[in-house]
Amino acid sequence: MTTTTTQSPATGSGLPATMRASLLKRQGEMAMETLPLPQLDADQVLVQVAAVGVCGSDVHYYEHGRIGPYVVDHPLILGHELSGRIAAVGSAVDPARIGKRVAVEPQRPCRTCKQCKAGRYNLCPDIEFYATPPVDGAFAEYVTIQSDFAYDIPDSVSDEAAALIEPLSVGLWACERAQIKPGSRVLIAGAGPIGIIAAQAARAYGATEIYISDIAEDRLAFALEHGATHALNAKTDSVEGLDVDAFIDASGAPQAVRAGIKAVAPAARVILVGLGADDVELPVSYIQNREIWLSGVFRYTNTWPLAIQLIADGKVDLDILVTGRFPLADSENALKAGKQPGQLKAVVYPGR
Repeated sequence: MTTTTTQSPATGSGLPATMRASLLKRQGEMAMETLPLPQLDADQVLVQVAAVGVCGSDVHYYEHGRIGPYVVDHPLILGHELSGRIAAVGSAVDPARIGKRVAVEPQRPCRTCKQCKAGRYNLCPDIEFYATPPVDGAFAEYVTIQSDFAYDIPDSVSDEAAALIEPLSVGLWACERAQIKPGSRVLIAGAGPIGIIAAQAARAYGATEIYISDIAEDRLAFALEHGATHALNAKTDSVEGLDVDAFIDASGAPQAVRAGIKAVAPAARVILVGLGADDVELPVSYIQNREIWLSGVFRYTNTWPLAIQLIADGKVDLDILVTGRFPLADSENALKAGKQPGQLKAVVYPGR
């Protein structure tokens, strides 16, 4: 992570001593600063950042200064959806990795706790995650990450698509939790970036009917072109009785969650992805009587290799999501871009 300061990068590599970074100084205020180049642990690589996607959590920190228990109480570098090129390596990493284009999985689990050893490293109680206070993120020219969490990408995968493997991983993990398989029927609430990504992921897993609901007709039309098979306007179209095999909520809207639960078949799965209210009233007797399996999603585990393969094979298209491109110094406007009509995904380019 960018806060590590134990070992210097390789000497004689022509690296600068400092870098530019865009920091959230306090709620609603971004500022450019020059910072020391991040230092490397033995098992880490230094990544020169190429592209960073703007996530809803970045926007939430910018607008509100906190998400649940995570409070921005000191200047913080936002951004956790990133790609780049390896510029230097720690002493335990093969120098042949220098120059490789990579997609970064932006987290550092402890690898030794009960959850990590069970393969659920996303639930590690001591995990460090980019742009989650107090850990800095990727709105910067350089970051560090453990070498095995920097995944080589083929030339056919763009910097933008490689950065968006992070939200794709959320969609893949949701589909994994939903046990989507060939022939599955799926309902997704919310036709924003995560909803559209979840639709593409469901299609890649073999789902044959993919319903998506939203209140924005333009987003529904876009979703039909990129993954969904049926579009439903949440204001006028009821989803109750669809009897789908899985419901994935990417909206966070309590009414969408309740409606989605009423749309699933007995023994189906309900997966909550969207960030909404901390407490939601649910139809408990309906869940009990139909033995509906309900779960949240917290990030992901081991999704990058599959994601890279799906993009390279053309089964998922992430480039179509990018609707705004911003240099590092304009990251504040990138955080505001999602409020504009027709915008899906803003990307920040630290090299510009």
